Amino acid sequence: MKIAIQAVLWILIVFFSYKIYDSINGPINFNKTKNERYAQVIDRLKDIRKAQIAHKDVKGVFANNFDSLISFVDTGIFTLIQKRDSSYLEYDRVYRIDMLREVIVIDTLGTVPVKDSLFGTSDRYKKMAFVPIRGVEDSTFQIKAEIIEKNDYKVPVFEVKVSKSIVLFDQDKDLVKQENETISVDGVNGPAIVLGSLTDVSTNGNWPTIFDAAKQ
Repeated sequence: MKIAIQAVLWILIVFFSYKIYDSINGPINFNKTKNERYAQVIDRLKDIRKAQIAHKDVKGVFANNFDSLISFVDTGIFTLIQKRDSSYLEYDRVYRIDMLREVIVIDTLGTVPVKDSLFGTSDRYKKMAFVPIRGVEDSTFQIKAEIIEKNDYKVPVFEVKVSKSIVLFDQDKDLVKQENETISVDGVNGPAIVLGSLTDVSTNGNWPTIFDAAKQ
């Protein structure tokens, strides 16, 4: 009986030791995994941002779906221009003298493919729609573009986002729930990682600057 009690006590000691270890290391491992995955997702969102800004520069609006955005990168062309100041004399009929007129002359220098300008020889832009996390590779970002009114002007806006629950699909549910409720200056606030906005004129993300120190 004494040996049996000792065996049970040892089992309980091992069990509770593991639980204590797990309660300490669980959040540490969760944060490590979270930050690694967030960095991967944000890197892809930065590619999407580059493509969307180029799309607006050329077409005047943001792309409303990934098929259009990827097709634009494949076939789009940037026109290279140079602006320079110039001036000329023009006879003024009111003052009856030659007046100096200053103008800005725009010279067209040539064109360059959008793909080469933004991504060089890489074809990673073709996967922009997909969340780059092993295990959920078939999951896609949500993308939407609209025209809103700001200060009596109509302006194009866009938003791209993915739920944190998708990015952290295999992590502890309680820790994921806590992460979804994050409100912090050094955290990704809210239940999703978001680029842009459908209510404000912005091409920023809701992540802290620490992620902007990563590769562009």
